[in-house]
Amino acid sequence: MQLVCLDLEGVLLPEIWIAVARKTGLQELERTTRDEPDYDKLMHYRLDILKREGIGLREIHEVIGTMEPLPGAVEFTEWLESRVALIILSDTFVQFPKPLMAHLGYPTLFCHELIVGTNGTIDGYKLRLEDQKRKSVKAFKDLNFEVIAAGDSYNDLTMLQEADHGILFRPPEKMKAEYPDFPVATNHQELRENIERRLS
Repeated sequence: MQLVCLDLEGVLLPEIWIAVARKTGLQELERTTRDEPDYDKLMHYRLDILKREGIGLREIHEVIGTMEPLPGAVEFTEWLESRVALIILSDTFVQFPKPLMAHLGYPTLFCHELIVGTNGTIDGYKLRLEDQKRKSVKAFKDLNFEVIAAGDSYNDLTMLQEADHGILFRPPEKMKAEYPDFPVATNHQELRENIERRLS
């Protein structure tokens, strides 16, 4: 049996933190896992900015409410789920993407959780599991699934390496040069073709 595991932001949805950065004018928040491989370091950096600027969950939800999936993502997801089981493995937070997931038909999403104060402040975060993307793929393989995985950032790397077939989707040029063994898809049609070649 086969299973596809996808990252969420940068593959199906725009980067939520970048959207928040542009809405608030805080260019510091444009830093993502495409720039900083250390997720814990990146999140503490983000949380410090939110605290400094007085930005809470309500303000972030207002930004998310204006967002749409990436062009081609809805059609791609519909095609994929008609062919194979799909699991989204993301380092986003359960409080963030729900309105956007409706556009995608609510595929199964494994992600983390924010620690939110009573007044809506974002006080911290709780990982579902350390290195959850790789460990999830390994668990699926232990259940005898052949796993195809795609992601766009450094935090997807261990997932792609653990999968039977890993695909980079619009990766940074630096990452593409560092990991030339992974096939690269530059749009959803190419990603579909890459996955289709691996489906039995």
